[in-house]
Amino acid sequence: MKSKLGIEERIGLTFKDKRLLQKSLTHRSYLNERGKALGSNERLEFLGDAILEFVVSEHIFQRFPDQEEGYLTAVRSKLVNTISLAATARELRIGGEIYMSRGEESGGGKDRSGLLADTVEALIGAIFIDQGIEKVKEFITRFIIVKIPEVTKNPLKDPKSRLQELAQAAGFRSPSYRTLSQKGPDHERNFTIEVWIKNKVYGQGSGLSKQIAQQKAAEEALKEWNKGT
Repeated sequence: MKSKLGIEERIGLTFKDKRLLQKSLTHRSYLNERGKALGSNERLEFLGDAILEFVVSEHIFQRFPDQEEGYLTAVRSKLVNTISLAATARELRIGGEIYMSRGEESGGGKDRSGLLADTVEALIGAIFIDQGIEKVKEFITRFIIVKIPEVTKNPLKDPKSRLQELAQAAGFRSPSYRTLSQKGPDHERNFTIEVWIKNKVYGQGSGLSKQIAQQKAAEEALKEWNKGT
């Protein structure tokens, strides 16, 4: 595997473990042609997704002390959705660094938004393991949180409203929300709800009210929807 370390200069970090960086840039399709010794970036993506959501949530919670939960959710969704993360990947020219199969590459994989967004999350996971939480916060602040003025300059729509607009624009009926469970006492009942579009479940969310659970389900659905872009 040829080393691709130019990205270190662009993000301003030097990895202690270069193989960890390479793994964050390795799409699963690459393993079909080159073997599975290093492994794909999927586990790092899982970790990076959780870290990204935590860091962004903490920042906007502190930055907007007078805003309600719905506004904070809308800001976070705008920052961490596939479109936003893919834009970050393009700014950092990550596409050219990704290891993938010839078939994936010939099909436009190096500029596919969903794949680029997943790679950014994997890179975040790798930075956390290699450099620690403070360095990963610096990265997220520099390349993702910096977009807050841009995403908040126009009125923000909550995830549920945005999902409905996307579904209708694609010619589908409005998303439907189905309650899967209600648990706990009346004063602290937790709802779990899933959202359906055209006979397919796109997301699931939980919360202490049906409205909160629906918004969280819609937020997950937006991530799934945008993976196809």
